[in-house]
Amino acid sequence: MEILDGKKVSNQIKDEIAVEVAQMKERGEKVPHLAAVLVGNDGASLTYVGSKVRSCKKIGFESTLIHLPEETSESDLLTQVKALNENPDIDGYIVQLPLPKHIDEQKVLMAVDPDKDVDGFHPTNFGKMALDMESFIPATPYGIMELLRRYNVDTSGKHTVVIGRSHIVGRPISILMSQKGKAADSTVTITHSRTKDLKSITLQADIVVSALGVPDFLKADMVKEGVVIIDVGITRVPDESRERGYYITGDVDFDEVSPKASYITPVPGGVGPMTIAMLLKNTLLARERHHKMG
Repeated sequence: MEILDGKKVSNQIKDEIAVEVAQMKERGEKVPHLAAVLVGNDGASLTYVGSKVRSCKKIGFESTLIHLPEETSESDLLTQVKALNENPDIDGYIVQLPLPKHIDEQKVLMAVDPDKDVDGFHPTNFGKMALDMESFIPATPYGIMELLRRYNVDTSGKHTVVIGRSHIVGRPISILMSQKGKAADSTVTITHSRTKDLKSITLQADIVVSALGVPDFLKADMVKEGVVIIDVGITRVPDESRERGYYITGDVDFDEVSPKASYITPVPGGVGPMTIAMLLKNTLLARERHHKMG
């Protein structure tokens, strides 16, 4: 059993990007600039955005954090999005999800300029990705693909079962893994809450990508020997005995499942760090595109 170490690989990617940024500075060129919009004070979002800002600093990117109060209106947020679209200094930006209940997420994501949509959530980018055209790939699926590539995990002709059909992970990873190329060429089955007898399907899987958000859902009796496990789930489970008052766990019962796996991602330290690394990679790509156009 080999651990797919997202922390290690994400640091390699950040180091590679840092070298490119240093060369840009030497040439007197503009360095990439990533902005993040955060509405409210969701704990997980604050942690995530904080680590994005730190990562930018570490690799030499410019970064801007726009932190708006929970009661910000939808129209005020859309005004902010418009300003970011029109600001030539910003190469890419993200609107951190989830947004407060009174704001229509779809409306906000639609308002983001596809050329600055480094999260890859805009329908223009999603459609291009589905058609195998160059686009911004959503950072989490992009991170999973990169992890599989760098560990040379054989996916060609394998049966991949994706648990969860979200637009952020399940749907895009199912498209990417069924396309041609490295870490792809897989036969993909998408399962979800309405799937009948899920266990009989996961038992056939050579690769399981779980993006469900249910702690320790996947057990040893649901997978076969030699399976590759990609655990995208990340849940804070309250635990008074811990200093923080909670612990973080994934969708996969790691202790049970890991002895059967050929490769497995840990939680934390697997897919999570890769998401941030690929967001930075998308921002670098956005800056290159703007540089060519400019």
